[in-house]
Amino acid sequence: MVGGGAAGSEDLAAAFTVGARLAVLGAVVVCGGLGGVMEAACRGARSAGGLTVGLLPGRSAAEANPFVDVAVPTGLGELRNGLVVAASAAVVAVGGGYGTLSEIALALRAGKPVVGVRTWSLVRPSGDADDGMVVVDDPAAAADLAVSLAGAGAG
Repeated sequence: MVGGGAAGSEDLAAAFTVGARLAVLGAVVVCGGLGGVMEAACRGARSAGGLTVGLLPGRSAAEANPFVDVAVPTGLGELRNGLVVAASAAVVAVGGGYGTLSEIALALRAGKPVVGVRTWSLVRPSGDADDGMVVVDDPAAAADLAVSLAGAGAG
């Protein structure tokens, strides 16, 4: 689950829904562990009895949002975005800024499924739309699709 550390109410609501639905589906929510969309997704997952993992940019587990179950301080700053992607079977992106864009790009480059809700739209330099990311309007459907795509890619 990726998205901005600063987010508006619609992105926060979407992230909460994605996190809760992922938990219901039995997925572990892996994120950057800080605030905004990350915290909303963790709060949603926790509300549904799910497990959350935060891969933190700093060296202290204390910087994790209060809904992270497993806090992993990396000391890598923004480079931890690669770890978030590497630890994920699929990526759901909600809103976000350039950090989120980097995670989307890393996931696509790694061949991981990416599902977007209220996030970046990608256009290739040729002007053609990039079809590597599936964009949906419904946050619960995004979670369902991500889990389905992750399962399709396993094995």
